[in-house]
Amino acid sequence: MKYGLVGASGRMGGEIRRIFSAHELCYTLDITGETGEGVPEVMVDFSQPSALGATLAAVRRFSCSLVIGTTGLSEAQLEEVKDLGRSVPVVQSFNFAAGVTLFKMILREFGPLFADWDVEICETHHNKKKDAPSGTAILLRDALGRDCPAHSLRMGGVPGDHSVIFASEGELFSLTHRAISRSVFAYGALRAAEFAAAAQPGFYSFEEVLTCGRKTS
Repeated sequence: MKYGLVGASGRMGGEIRRIFSAHELCYTLDITGETGEGVPEVMVDFSQPSALGATLAAVRRFSCSLVIGTTGLSEAQLEEVKDLGRSVPVVQSFNFAAGVTLFKMILREFGPLFADWDVEICETHHNKKKDAPSGTAILLRDALGRDCPAHSLRMGGVPGDHSVIFASEGELFSLTHRAISRSVFAYGALRAAEFAAAAQPGFYSFEEVLTCGRKTS
């Protein structure tokens, strides 16, 4: 598989290059400019919202698939990404860890049973992460189906910790996911890229990648 990489010089870009080592990196785009030695089948973008315009332009130019894990996108930007799915396969998620997707599925299924409990979300990320609350916290809150406070810590080099905590008058129940390495997101991106390279045009979630394209609610 030939792939392109946006944010190739960043930390996540380095992880993607390592995990995608069996595939051919033929195009890169970052703050220093772009390089190209071929036409990518899939573009991978885990960079910054400010790069989205350049990413979408490159995808349209190459008519390739897109895997995007950029967080902090505005509603308008997300609509642009969804619109791109009309012409090429697009896989978008705020978190490409398989465990987070399972977390989301659990909340969607069992969250209603906690309807009369208090609930809050706590998330911790490295001190260079700019958006708060994290895209994953928003994803989990949406899966829960009810509004609740989300508390954000930006400390050290934490790849990502997320907890959803329920409490009643006599009990406390919590669910936690902890990413212990950035490589988990790169492995998820690889799985998504291999899916997107063979998919029909459309806007897909990472859950659909894990469930072989089955549409989810």
